[in-house]
Amino acid sequence: MSQPTVVPHRIRLPLHRKPLPLLTVSIATLLLLLSPKHLCAALEFARRGARPATYEQARNARRSVVAISLRCAGDGCLLRSVATALLCRAHGTWPTWRTGVRTQPFSAHAWIEADGKVVDEIHPPGYFAPLLTVAPLTAEDRPE
Repeated sequence: MSQPTVVPHRIRLPLHRKPLPLLTVSIATLLLLLSPKHLCAALEFARRGARPATYEQARNARRSVVAISLRCAGDGCLLRSVATALLCRAHGTWPTWRTGVRTQPFSAHAWIEADGKVVDEIHPPGYFAPLLTVAPLTAEDRPE
């Protein structure tokens, strides 16, 4: 059974700001061909050397990805979350990337968080139980 989807309000990006989000959506599309284990490994590799993203940085990246891709604006939560994380990384930051499920009724979802808050999602915090997480590295996690 499918549910009707309403495309959220999308910003319009100026031409000079379109290439990088378009590139990250393209790379994310290729990464989605990987198994979950390898996708997490690729994202863990990508986050190296990045500082944690602020809520505003993650929100701007998400809005840019949604502006460039209709699939990301609709039901493509996994593509949207991966592309958003990669766009943040292109700017030197990394949000917390998560996938999770809800059991009653069953539903799966992927999203990003920054500053401890879910970024621009309609579901309240805790609605999905996280299964996979790729968080920014802390100072203690980084090799010297």
